[in-house]
Amino acid sequence: MRDQEPATHAHDAGRRLTTKETAELLGVKPETVYAYVSRGQLSSQRDPGGRGSTFGAAEVEALARRNKREPSGSSTAGGELSVRTRITLIDTDRYYFRGVDATELAARHSYEEIAEWLWTGHLRHGITFTAPEASVTVARRAVDALPEHSSPTDRLRVAAIAAAAADPLRFDLSESAVLGTARTLIPTLVAALPPLRYDHRDEGPLARRLWGRLTGRVPDEASLRALDTALGLLVDHDLAASTLAVRVAASARAHAYAAVSAGLGVLEGPLHGAASGLAHRLLLDVLDRGTAVPVIADELRAGRRIPGLGHRLYPGEDPRARALFALLEDVPHAAPALAAAQDIVATTARHTPLHANVDLALAVLTVASGMPATAGETVFAVARTAGWIAHTLEEYGERPLRMRPSGLYVGARPPQRLPE
Repeated sequence: MRDQEPATHAHDAGRRLTTKETAELLGVKPETVYAYVSRGQLSSQRDPGGRGSTFGAAEVEALARRNKREPSGSSTAGGELSVRTRITLIDTDRYYFRGVDATELAARHSYEEIAEWLWTGHLRHGITFTAPEASVTVARRAVDALPEHSSPTDRLRVAAIAAAAADPLRFDLSESAVLGTARTLIPTLVAALPPLRYDHRDEGPLARRLWGRLTGRVPDEASLRALDTALGLLVDHDLAASTLAVRVAASARAHAYAAVSAGLGVLEGPLHGAASGLAHRLLLDVLDRGTAVPVIADELRAGRRIPGLGHRLYPGEDPRARALFALLEDVPHAAPALAAAQDIVATTARHTPLHANVDLALAVLTVASGMPATAGETVFAVARTAGWIAHTLEEYGERPLRMRPSGLYVGARPPQRLPE
């Protein structure tokens, strides 16, 4: 009957809706209603009877219309998918996390603090992430069973799946539960990687714990600061390919571990997270041959794109590279790799004026620190996990399954003859 349905018309604007009625009108779960409240998209009042919260019908109806009007974003003039987000803004040659300059955040705060800012909009000074021993044990056992030649992303993906299997509450998609998962999953991923130093200890900031899994060298403070800053700079970068995959998974209400797994699957591509490994090898080749000229000539002759140069979102220098290069000036033994990187940029500029991107800066860090070529991919994956969680949380606050574009069929028109 009509009088049993939630109010959706202007003359009922003063009516208060229960959480259940609001969820039904918006087509979401009750916990998503509270996610809207926490993000400022809805306002609530306590029910005088003390049985829960109530919501203004007019405000709920406006949000329902807005969600219906933008079910999966909109298309730009270039035909690209556009999704509403409050997380990262890229503007000319700068980028911002929740409106704050990302390079300044990375210069002043640890990776864990930046992650908290991205997730909640609040800074928690001095926070460090710790993993439950049970979760680490399960993840390590799964990772140790992999073949020796497995890539870092293989190990991280398996660790995420193992950690999920060990968490019976993983299907709780409430904001508090997902944040709890995030704060334990990231250190679990790091702890699941095999240490390269026999005296390595899992304590202190995440960057220090990750260092011992990337190189056998004893860390110095300048190198640790560069690694921590690199993690902070790479924490998010708007809707990169892996982040879009994460949002699609979250739109289908996959749990946070599964959403992160989706991101890790995309990250392994050579045009995304693995790009720093190509820059690392290029840098070693230049150092070995003493000059970038023959190395760049070989790349151009083979018709290959020069790794570590240019970025489609930045007409000038990648701000992440600029920030990291500045810190690398103080890293011991980094001078030869820095000079080689500068030689690559200058040599390529004779052919095409391209600026260094973060992959080249990350390659300088990994080469100078005695890390393997895959180390940059590991740094990228660990860093970006925090950003993926932020986008997962944001997507949980949207209408389910909104990330469902329509296919443009260009095949044979039916009816066709049945194949024999």
